[in-house]
Parts: sequence; structure tokens; C-alpha cells
Amino acid sequence: MKVALIVLAAVVVLIGLLAFHLFSPLRVRPVPADFDCYDLGQGAYVPLEVPPHAFGIGLSYAGHIEETASDFDPEASPPVFVKGPSATTRDGARAHLPTSDELIQTADAFEPGVGERLRADFPSIKALLDYEVEMGLVLLEDIDPSRLGDPSFAPRLGFFIANDLSARSIAILGEGQADRYGYWGVSKSFPGFMPIADRAWVPAEAKANGIPCVEIETTVNGELRQRQSTASLIYTPRQMLGFVHAAFPDGPLAAGTIVLTGTPGGVAMKTPRWLVRFGNLLGLNRFKKLSAKLRGDTARFLDVGDEVTVQGRGLGKVTVTIAP
Repeated sequence: MKVALIVLAAVVVLIGLLAFHLFSPLRVRPVPADFDCYDLGQGAYVPLEVPPHAFGIGLSYAGHIEETASDFDPEASPPVFVKGPSATTRDGARAHLPTSDELIQTADAFEPGVGERLRADFPSIKALLDYEVEMGLVLLEDIDPSRLGDPSFAPRLGFFIANDLSARSIAILGEGQADRYGYWGVSKSFPGFMPIADRAWVPAEAKANGIPCVEIETTVNGELRQRQSTASLIYTPRQMLGFVHAAFPDGPLAAGTIVLTGTPGGVAMKTPRWLVRFGNLLGLNRFKKLSAKLRGDTARFLDVGDEVTVQGRGLGKVTVTIAP
């Protein structure tokens, strides 16, 4: 009897420890940066050209960190990835939904050999196409990276609306890989995957931590999916430019370069934190995680015929239709 009680107590303790691990919240909760909100009446618009370089910042809103069960370390840089400028498109365009063959070929071009595994296990792989409304920054002049450490430095920037379309099935292939965020960039660089406004708003006077503090939103076929104020961003533009330079020190912060600042909560790709932690305990690799996501509920991902609109006051409005 005594042995049985000891065993039972041990099991209870183990279950308690497991539950604590699975369901405990983030140790540090993200908080918005301290912004100086621009008056949209004090500025002008400039044409927004196809950029020479395009970067993205990931996990920059608390809601998106939570819904994707991501980690947060206030002392660490957020994810930074390259988005192909050729993905640029405009309002009214049609964004092509990649076929299984295109997804596999793209993954294999980025990581030679992975295509063979995908063809064997996922011959009819879906894109899991997702939307992400974002405020974009465009550099209006070349920026000296050495100035980014100065809290008083106010880079000359324009601001615009963008949709960072993403093939999540490709992004999942980066799980556990050294170049995880390289996969993120690939997943977001298919033709038409960067719908942006045709102009950017420029403040009359640049401020060090200045941004337009406006609500940005996404609708899919008229249904509101995302809405959040840009004032909820965790990082300032100057910090984001520093993150880009740290991740890609050999690339210049040249005029015309754009940076997508991240998306708020409300995307289609949601995963409970406990489930992610449980999968990690089981040692699930990237292919098993992809299989689980493809077998799950994919109804909120975009499909052919869907009309997606992103907008924000003063930043523009861009609508694209998902095409075969």
C-alpha cells in the first residue's frame, strides 16, 4: 500500500510539472514601444516604387506572438527575413496561389534535396496561404548604420500599408533549421506576395520614435480578420533598422529599401502554446509538424477567389484577389 501511494504521488507530481510546463505563460510579456505619434495632417505623399531591397520584421505585436505560440526575449532581436522585391504587386492585382509542384520546387531550390522528401510524403501539399496586414517603412535616404545607436537619431522615412502574404507550409519547413528565417523569406516571396500601396506618407518633420499611430486591418471577403493600432508595435522604426543591419550587415540601408514592420494578431496560422510545447516534448520534426498542420482545420487559410483587403488611415488601401 505504501509503495502504491508513493507511486501515485510521483505520478501526480509529474502530471503537475507537465501541466505547468505546457500551460505556463510567457515569462516576460511584450509591451508596446514608446512612440511619438505623428499628426497625419502634417505631411505629404510620395510615390512608392518597387524597392531595391525588402525586409520583414517578425513577431512585433504581442497578439501575434501569443497566437503563434512564439517565444519572446526582450533582450534578443526579433526574426528578420528578406522578401523578394519581385513579389511586389499593387491594388487590384491577382495573387497566384502556388501549386504543389511550385511549392516543392521552391523548397528544393532553397534546400537542395528536400524536394524528394516532399514529393514522397506530401505530393499534393497545400500552400496554407495566409494574410498579414503591416505598416511598411520606406527609406527616403541612405542611412549610416552607425547612427542607429543614437536614441535621438530620426531617420527620414515614409509609411505605407502592405500585405505580407505567406505560404505557411514552406515556413514550417524551417522549424528546427539553422536558417529558419530564410525559409520565412522564401515563403513570402512568391510572385504577388507583397501587395503594397502606390504611395507613402511622409511626415513634415521626422521624429526619433515617430510613427503614424493608426488602426490597420485586414478583411477577407468582407469579414474583418485583423484590426490593431500600430501604437501596439513592440519596436520603434530605428530599432527595426538596427535589427535589419545586424542580421544583414553586408547589405546597405539604401534609399528606396522597404521594411515591413510585422503583423498584429488575427492571422489564419494559429497554434495553442500547450500544443507546440507538447510537440517539442515528443520531438516532432518539421515534417511531422507540417503533416499535423495539413491534416488540421485549414478553413481560414486563403483560397482561390478570396478577396483580401488591407488598409490603414493615411497609409492606403490595397486589395488583391487570390487566383489559380
